[in-house]
Amino acid sequence: MYYLPEPPYFLIVVGLFAGMTSGIAFEATLKQKVGEWSKNRSTRTLAEMKGSQLQLPFLGMVGGVAIFLSAGLEVFGFPSWLSYVISIPLTIFIGLLIWWQLRNVLGQLERGGSKALDLDMFT
Repeated sequence: MYYLPEPPYFLIVVGLFAGMTSGIAFEATLKQKVGEWSKNRSTRTLAEMKGSQLQLPFLGMVGGVAIFLSAGLEVFGFPSWLSYVISIPLTIFIGLLIWWQLRNVLGQLERGGSKALDLDMFT
């Protein structure tokens, strides 16, 4: 007799919830720090943005996405070990790319102010 395990629907909900709540915290922290920076134009504020106040919600978001993605693969019949082998490196890679892009944008913001990010000048 062939046995199919029950898909991890609970992990899908947990991963989605963790990713979304961490994303909301990340957004609020980023908006607060950029608002503080725009008031005083201090490089210290931008340096703090790269610190643990922003990294912790970002890591929560990445972890939630990894759980969500692996559970989603398990729903489609992938074994647990394979779904984690696929989802964890993929999520870490994408998370590193996003963090690198965020650091670049913050660097541009620090060097040229908000006008450095004006994309309308190219149209």
